Amino acid sequence: MANTKKARRWDRLKYKYKLSIQNETSYEEVFSMKLSQLHVLMALSMLAVILVSLTILLIAFTGLKEFIPGFPDGNMRHIITENALRVDSLEFELQKRDRFLKSVQLVLRGEDDEEMENQRDSARVNYDTIQFSISAAEHEFRAEIEEKERFNLTVSQHKNANDGYFHFFPPVTGIVTRSFDEKAGHYGTDLVAKTNAKVVAIWDGVVVFTDWTVKTGYVIQVQHANNLVSIYKHNSTLLKKQGDYVRAGEMIAVVGNTGEETTGPHLHFELWKAGTPLNPEQFIQFK
Repeated sequence: MANTKKARRWDRLKYKYKLSIQNETSYEEVFSMKLSQLHVLMALSMLAVILVSLTILLIAFTGLKEFIPGFPDGNMRHIITENALRVDSLEFELQKRDRFLKSVQLVLRGEDDEEMENQRDSARVNYDTIQFSISAAEHEFRAEIEEKERFNLTVSQHKNANDGYFHFFPPVTGIVTRSFDEKAGHYGTDLVAKTNAKVVAIWDGVVVFTDWTVKTGYVIQVQHANNLVSIYKHNSTLLKKQGDYVRAGEMIAVVGNTGEETTGPHLHFELWKAGTPLNPEQFIQFK
């Protein structure tokens, strides 16, 4: 019985009806068309699908989407982008500050950074273990150059029980204008040099700080072995960044005249050991 009713309903959908348009005066048939309920439903469904698709495309690829409640407009998207960039910059500054504070704490405690030690060991593996064969002519040439350059490398006259002797490069070629004076709060040596003269690392180490300060301009600090830290201030340009491993005599900055506490192109050089300032002139021959 139920199947019979369903069959009847399906047959009714397929029943065809004649749609005829006639002239009212002459009753002449102008247009006629045979339709069924099934055909009408299919046509309406196709029309609905086309209208929905066109509406979606119109909203997706035109500015009409901004009128949808909850969708951000152009100004809001611009603000969101700016806030994302600010958050990224703040995160970078916080990481930079944390690295600086960690470096300062290690210096004050007189400890070595494990990362610095790993970088130093890696550098030694990459460079110090390389062996080259030297001919007799090369040996004579090297001896001649070493004889000419022997005064560029100085040996300290101080020896600690556990550290041994230190060999330092002069950080810059210049004249000492103000010496170390701990009582006056002057914890370094001022060296007058030519503008754009090169500043070199006094010893192998890792750069632990590079930044601009109001009083001392561009500053770079290098952490060495044996809890030694060298500081170079008033530079015009810094050539290394935090985390770089530098070798003794390698150029790390350019002499400048930056910062409020400067009266001309010069380098303020400081040497610290385990948080205690040292007199650089006792370890390095600047003249």
